[in-house]
Amino acid sequence: MKEQKWKTRTDLALEITENLGETEIEDGVSIQINYNENHNMKETIIRILNKNGEQTIGKPIGTYITIEGEDLSLPDESYHKEMSCFLAKRLAYILKQYKHILVAGLGNDQITSDSLGPDVIKNLFVTRHLMKEGIVKNARLVSALIPGVMGQTGIETVEIIKGTVKEIKPDVLLVIDALAARNVKRLNKTIQICNTGIAPGSGVGNHRKEISKKTVGVDVIAIGVPTVIAVPTLVNDALSLLTEDADEMSLNHYIVPELLDMFVTPKNIDEAVKKISYTISEAINEIVI
Repeated sequence: MKEQKWKTRTDLALEITENLGETEIEDGVSIQINYNENHNMKETIIRILNKNGEQTIGKPIGTYITIEGEDLSLPDESYHKEMSCFLAKRLAYILKQYKHILVAGLGNDQITSDSLGPDVIKNLFVTRHLMKEGIVKNARLVSALIPGVMGQTGIETVEIIKGTVKEIKPDVLLVIDALAARNVKRLNKTIQICNTGIAPGSGVGNHRKEISKKTVGVDVIAIGVPTVIAVPTLVNDALSLLTEDADEMSLNHYIVPELLDMFVTPKNIDEAVKKISYTISEAINEIVI
C-alpha cells in the first residue's frame, strides 16, 4: 500500500508558534500574552516583523491577535456580552483611522460550520444607504457583502469583492470567515484578528485566491473563528495518548486514505455559530455609532 502523506492544518498563527522552539521565533517574531482573569479570557498578540519571521511562521508580515474564551461556545449571554465589548475595543483601535468599512461575510451559508461570515452580516447594522439618505448622521459608513463561495457563484470570491471595492471605494475591507484549528479545545472558543488579509479555505486544503491589500487595493482586516478540525489530527492526538512514538509518519500506517481530507466539527455547532456570529456582529455594531 502506498504511504499516504498528511499535513497538520491550522489557520491560527498562535498554533503555529506553539510548535516552534524559542530559538526559532527569536528573530522576526514578537509574542505578547495578556490575561483577563475577571472574564476568563486570554489574549495573545503575535507580530511577524520581517522576512525571517515570515519564513518561520509561514504567514505574511503583520499582527495576529488571538482571543481565547473557554465559555465562548456556551449559551452564556453575559459572557458573550463581555466578549463582544472586549472585541469591540480591539476593533475600535484597529479601525480608528477608517471612515468607510466594507464588511464581507465569507463562507457557505448552507453549511453550518462555514456560515459564520454570512451569519455575522445578517445581524450587522449597515449605514451607507441610511447616511446617503440623511436618515442616520454622525455614524461610520458601513457596507456589507455576502459573496458566497465559488461552488455557488462560479466566481472567485476575491473577484466579487474586488469589483465591489472598485465601485463603492471603502477605506478598509473587514472579512469574516470560519477557520480550521489544530487543537480541538480551540474550536468555537477562539477569535483571531489579523491585518494581513485571508486565503479562504486554506485551513481545509481548499485554496482560493487570497484576499489582501495586494489583490483588492485597500487594507484588509480579517476576523476568524475555528469551527473545524482535521480527522487525521484527532487520530494523531489519540495515538499520542497510547504511544510516545506517535508522529505524522506513523499516522500514515493507521489511517485510511479516505479520512486524510476529512474534517469534523462539534455537535453543538449550530448553537455555537449562532451565538459567536452575533457576538462578532455586536462588536462591529458598537464601533459604528
